[in-house]
Amino acid sequence: MENGIKESQASLNRNGAHTVLSTAAVSSEGNKNGKGVVNSLMSGALAGAVAKTAVAPLDRTKIIFQVSSNRFSAKEAYKLIYRTYLNEGFLSLWRGNSATMVRVIPYAAIQFCAHEQYKKLLGSYYGFRGATLTPIPRLLAGSLAGTTAAMLTYPLDLVRARMAVTPKEMYSSIIQVFIRMSKEEGLKTLYRGFTPTILGVIPYAGISFFTYETLKHLHAEHSGRTQPYPFERLLFGACAGLLGQSASYPLDVVRRRMQTAGVTGHTYGSILGTMREVVAEEGLIRGLYKGLSMNWVKGPVAVGISFTTFDLTQILLKKLQQMSNVQSQQDAAHMVARKNAKFRFI
Repeated sequence: MENGIKESQASLNRNGAHTVLSTAAVSSEGNKNGKGVVNSLMSGALAGAVAKTAVAPLDRTKIIFQVSSNRFSAKEAYKLIYRTYLNEGFLSLWRGNSATMVRVIPYAAIQFCAHEQYKKLLGSYYGFRGATLTPIPRLLAGSLAGTTAAMLTYPLDLVRARMAVTPKEMYSSIIQVFIRMSKEEGLKTLYRGFTPTILGVIPYAGISFFTYETLKHLHAEHSGRTQPYPFERLLFGACAGLLGQSASYPLDVVRRRMQTAGVTGHTYGSILGTMREVVAEEGLIRGLYKGLSMNWVKGPVAVGISFTTFDLTQILLKKLQQMSNVQSQQDAAHMVARKNAKFRFI
């Protein structure tokens, strides 16, 4: 500005005319978006932590079966959990959960936050609001969110898998896993299994978010309520987890085999090579779908808790912010009233 005071910003409307936006309005919108991002990050982090901790023993058991040639069954899974409890103690069922938290908290925070931002981005591109995206953009938003989170946090997922399948004497801490893997197997090992991870995340995250958002949308249309009850959110999330994990499960097995190759004695070099070896040794269903029945228990529970925790935390944070804004406005009004009273007195 010529007078050196920035009082407004100009933009073009659809008719080509200049629309003047006050700096205060632009700043307010920026603050609102910034708070929305922070809320999404916090809600996503809590959602991931709560969900993964709840199913950690089942998750660890599933990984152990995925990376071994032992036949999976509910009975064998129960025996493994019980033996682990007897030999190593109750808390050993959560072995590797610290590494899981180190990965899941940033992963879930990034994924949920990215999903909200991708919904806004695709909504503006296609001319829809995020909540009413058509099916294809809705599916795309979920896939992009999962891909973004996986790319940024993958080495932590690999470390968690290593800690889950090895005795505690082998790796005493997360840092030691990184150091030993880097020295003994090379830095490239930190991204071993990355390709099947991304290929699995695309359908998993896409279908999960798509299913959950679609069920909420259909629920709002048929019930007339904009917000589902918590148990309904859990049910929608369970359906989302069931469909998403079933669609991507073979790639999850391949990913685990490649991640833990250094400690299981195998030398898996590629996705197709790993698949062929697993199928040759154990068969198609018993190999590539080993542990899926456990995932049908664990997955829906974890995803249901995750989505529900995220939504309810978002709602809570928004209410707290609204209360804070109201309080700030009241304090400002009281301050102005006191100043006016003081001037009248003078």
